[in-house]
Amino acid sequence: MNKIRLRRIYWLLACCFLLNTLNAQHLKTRKKLQREVVQCMNESAQQYKVMMQRLDVARFPVTWYAKEDKLVTSGSEPWVGGFYPGALLYLFEYTKDSALYKEALQKMNVLEKEQYNKTTHDLGFMMYCSFGNAERLAPKPEYKEILINSARSLASRFSEKVGCIRSWDSDAGRFMVIIDNMMNLELLFEATKMTGDSSFYHIAVTHANTTMNHHYRPDYSSHHLVIYNPKDGSVLKKQTVQGAADSSAWARGQAWGLYGYTMTYRETRDPKYLEQARNIAQFLLSHPRLPANKIPYWDFDAPGIPNAPRDVSAGAVICSALLELATYTSGKERKSYMAAAEKMLQSLCSPAYRAATGENGGFLLKHGVGNYPKNADIDVPLIYADYYYAEALQRYWKLGTGR
Repeated sequence: MNKIRLRRIYWLLACCFLLNTLNAQHLKTRKKLQREVVQCMNESAQQYKVMMQRLDVARFPVTWYAKEDKLVTSGSEPWVGGFYPGALLYLFEYTKDSALYKEALQKMNVLEKEQYNKTTHDLGFMMYCSFGNAERLAPKPEYKEILINSARSLASRFSEKVGCIRSWDSDAGRFMVIIDNMMNLELLFEATKMTGDSSFYHIAVTHANTTMNHHYRPDYSSHHLVIYNPKDGSVLKKQTVQGAADSSAWARGQAWGLYGYTMTYRETRDPKYLEQARNIAQFLLSHPRLPANKIPYWDFDAPGIPNAPRDVSAGAVICSALLELATYTSGKERKSYMAAAEKMLQSLCSPAYRAATGENGGFLLKHGVGNYPKNADIDVPLIYADYYYAEALQRYWKLGTGR
């Protein structure tokens, strides 16, 4: 056997050894993270029992101000109402702690009347995150009825001329649509499955198509707000409300889009939505201003980076979306999504972002950004960050157990 052949054999053996070593290390890291996730779910359940003690019966948590030790709450009308009961249900699903389930049902009793609310585009957040999870865990006819009524209320805001569901109400000459609306389509898809009425499905895919055509830039970053002419569906203006600039990539907006198109692919199996989600993921994960721990700044173009605030809510949404997106891909692409999601989850589970039991006003995560341009809720816990964190924990646990 000549020397060249021997060198090739040695090189191949070395590569195999290195590959096996790397695989073993990754498996060890994954098992460690799985143990951390279980610990986080158990501790999160205890943390929400702290929250339960602070809440009035008819109020929903929004955020907490540390300086004043002030728990900020809302009634059932704002967009955030479904997140607290939804997070409780995710944690109950693992822990089987009946106190969590009882609290979720009590809050849903308060939220139930919003099924007839036609003044908001956020009924998916409000009703699907709560009643949708409740129906998934323990189906009941009343949950189904509430979800169908909620979908009808949401569908009332759809314009065939524009091809979208109206977001904020405004004057008659402007039809406003924000990227956040992609998240509310899941309620409509569910309504079609429950009723067989394809009109809900039609509204959802039409909205997704119109948003794909007008919200997205060539690099697959998204505008926050697109304003249409309600008479002919033409675009009047593209701008931001919560981002750093009209041309910037507001982090939570990018997260909504990634999650929304991943979910839309799940519900339709139309490959164009998978391709859209993959392109958005590529924009996010290859962005030079995505930090090493994968928790994004509040805007990818925020002034002051690297000293700009991080937004844990964007990180939690992206993490949860990547865990699902990975299941629809294979090979290196799947591994890259899983690796990024695992890094995000490691960060979210670390003391840098996850609160110790009894602290942080009862919220799970620290360091969220609500509306930076309005100087509202900066570097505080946010209930929607908690919800998508609980969902990400649940998804990773299920992937690890094969459930």
